[in-house]
Amino acid sequence: MPEAAAVSKPLQTDEPERKPRALQPPLFELGADGRLRGHVGLLPDLTADSSLDVARYWYRRYLEQSGHPPNTVKSYSYDLAVFESLIGPKPIRAITRRDIATFLNESRGRSTRKRRLTTVSGFFKFLINKAKVLDSDPTEAFYPEHVPLKTPRPLFAEEQQRLLAAAAEDGPRAHLAIWLMLKLGLTRSEVLGLRASHIDWSDPERPVVYIFYEGPRRRLRERKLAASAELTEIYHRLLQDSDEPVDYLVPILPQSLNKLVERVAQAAGIQKPVTPQTLRHTFAVEQARRGASEDELLEVLGLADDARNRMSVRRYLKLAAPPLLGESSPDTT
Repeated sequence: MPEAAAVSKPLQTDEPERKPRALQPPLFELGADGRLRGHVGLLPDLTADSSLDVARYWYRRYLEQSGHPPNTVKSYSYDLAVFESLIGPKPIRAITRRDIATFLNESRGRSTRKRRLTTVSGFFKFLINKAKVLDSDPTEAFYPEHVPLKTPRPLFAEEQQRLLAAAAEDGPRAHLAIWLMLKLGLTRSEVLGLRASHIDWSDPERPVVYIFYEGPRRRLRERKLAASAELTEIYHRLLQDSDEPVDYLVPILPQSLNKLVERVAQAAGIQKPVTPQTLRHTFAVEQARRGASEDELLEVLGLADDARNRMSVRRYLKLAAPPLLGESSPDTT
């Protein structure tokens, strides 16, 4: 028979029992924009006995105050709402590994499972390390599955020319947006956040585009990029077509930019799928063809120096390499 586990009696001390620390909201706090915000004290305190709903609200506020991008905050909040709908109402101290497994097993694919694990793992790290209301992490036994990177499908040279011509026909706003992604490798969010004051127009032949970020977490992605006189020409066309002073160069919603790219690609007669990411891939491959190294690609794309991003830029280097030899030429001797 197996030996019974030894049970030790708790030591008797005169110290008072330590109660779990509660995270209490201040009456006022500074927002990410530096403005004083009130009515925070009306929120329930965050404790180990708090409901998941209350803890989700506190976590969202923490993400917003930490400068996380709005899309990230929205994604994490959505995942945690799904998590709550699956495990039901219970205090956060009662959430178990089985609850985490239920949440992950409901995922439709590996990428969704990985994102969900990232969400709940970050949530419990907040509760343990920042809020200090929990001691154990029910997600620590789970590991993300490897999601292989897809091979990009960049536009060929002739397709790039047709796309830019179709963008010019569509109008200066579309032309500017597509030019910035295709010729400078800007992300969708960077295009939407770019202002006329972020570009140094001192030399119209060589304008310099500065990419800024508000949140401290993403400032490593800040960079300045050398443009050409073509950007100045497109910008002047935009000014001529605008009835009001131009501030944000592409003041539209993210999905509207996706639709803009699809519309222009269709007008250009391009059959393959074209998205803002396709244009960024194309830019990266062109830079690799011009001799950019792995480190230079990370820098010009504003990517952090980590293993996954290095794997990503190696795809561009591979696509930019000379083609392998095909059928040998016939021997004419």
